[in-house]
Amino acid sequence: MNIRPLDISRSDLKALLGAADPDAALVYLYIQAGNDPDRACQDLRLSQTRYACAAATLRQLGLWPQVKPVSVAPGERPNYSEQDVLDSMGNDPSFRSLYGEVQRRLGRTMNTEELKILLSFTRYLGLPADVICVLVTYCQERARRKGSLRAPSLRTIEKEAYAWAEQGIDTMEEAAAFIHAQNVYHSRLSQLCRQLQIRGRSLTAAEERYARSWLDMGFDEEAIDMAYQRTCLNTGGLSWAYMNKILTRWHQAGLHTGQQLRTGEQQPEQGRRRLDPDEQAAIQRMMQEV
Repeated sequence: MNIRPLDISRSDLKALLGAADPDAALVYLYIQAGNDPDRACQDLRLSQTRYACAAATLRQLGLWPQVKPVSVAPGERPNYSEQDVLDSMGNDPSFRSLYGEVQRRLGRTMNTEELKILLSFTRYLGLPADVICVLVTYCQERARRKGSLRAPSLRTIEKEAYAWAEQGIDTMEEAAAFIHAQNVYHSRLSQLCRQLQIRGRSLTAAEERYARSWLDMGFDEEAIDMAYQRTCLNTGGLSWAYMNKILTRWHQAGLHTGQQLRTGEQQPEQGRRRLDPDEQAAIQRMMQEV
């Protein structure tokens, strides 16, 4: 096993800490040290299951060096017939079991067109039955989070199934890592909404794009509060475009925490030097101009 000095970026470190997955952090450090991922189980004494979960988490974080093959077959989407459905129901016990489980989760009987869609999940996308069941539950939870009291349609689930297949989410480990990453994101998004005094409603698509970009930039809660207070002071309330202008300029200046904003000093990272007094003063003037 190789050991060499590690150069971990602030964004990678923040992503690893946010994932709160010790195995993923260990495998990441192992790979960053120049080791072969295929030897990680042996060198790190991880079971195949733990390693698969760690690798899936790193893929979701965008920190995995190897690209997982896309599962979606080339060409146009298939057009299954009613006979195809009947044959699968009669001759494929696994599909028959999947059909019953999905109906139970949706709380209703599926019609023939919906069964054709379900058949495409297994035949065309190649998703295992257990992953499909997790997919259905995920779509149900997402609908509830948005305030819907109705179960999602099979067309809605189909759209998400194609997204999963294109991302290579075709195992339980990949599905678990994806859902965990989504839960972390929504937890952070909920906290941001509380900071912005948004209660009792979901964000619009445009608002969520702003919010996602701010979270991706890596601002801490204090920095978000400072931008929000400045926005309210200068505009009389929450202006998404105005607040985005503030945060974008701070991001470009490398200022992402309350401490950095108070001192005008960037966090040293990958050879980044500290700002001299004149540069700090210039940043302070820039902040006042927003």
